[in-house]
Amino acid sequence: MALVLFDLDNTLLAGDSDYLWGEFLGEQGLVDPDYYAAENERFYREYKEGKLDIFEFLAFSLKPLSERSMEELQELHRRFMEEKIQPIITKDAKMLVDMHRGRGDELLIITATNAFVTAPIAAAFGVQNLLATEPEIVNGRYTGRVSGTPCFREGKVERLQAWLKDHNHNLGNSWFYSDSHNDLPLLEKVTHPIPVDPDEELSRVAEEKGWPVLYLHKHAPSTGK
Repeated sequence: MALVLFDLDNTLLAGDSDYLWGEFLGEQGLVDPDYYAAENERFYREYKEGKLDIFEFLAFSLKPLSERSMEELQELHRRFMEEKIQPIITKDAKMLVDMHRGRGDELLIITATNAFVTAPIAAAFGVQNLLATEPEIVNGRYTGRVSGTPCFREGKVERLQAWLKDHNHNLGNSWFYSDSHNDLPLLEKVTHPIPVDPDEELSRVAEEKGWPVLYLHKHAPSTGK
């Protein structure tokens, strides 16, 4: 049985759930829309450039969770799923997950986006195992702080190693699907690294290493030949 890891944003989803959650909060008037949109865009740009300060971003992105009750947040997330997430769950992404499920593989979504945002999305794909950045909860409310190691870059490897130990798994027959060069620390550890609609840097590395590239959400670029 293979262990199959999926990044979430821009890999299984045809978009970024973290970015879209911020956009959704602005549209609902729950954060200052102009300030939040500008900061959201800045952090997203820094992420794509490989320059993101994950703790600065988490201080920004987790703060709105601390300002509302769990009940309010659950209702907001239900609407968020309908308006922002369901439209970017593509048929091809579902087919990929279902293909590995049909083979009897162990499936795991591993994402830097926080677990509040991503747990219902993982459930929508029917994937029970989720490793995500964990927001701290005290007395039944989010505090706005992160709990443990953020599931980002080398942190993904650290979190996965702990999961493997706890679940008696290893990377002996493992797959990892991801769009981002930020996931190179983990892509380089699995048996079958599969870039999905890769960013420019990951595309370059994939070509150098001879990794197969999968296009789920856009067409393969023309070679010019």
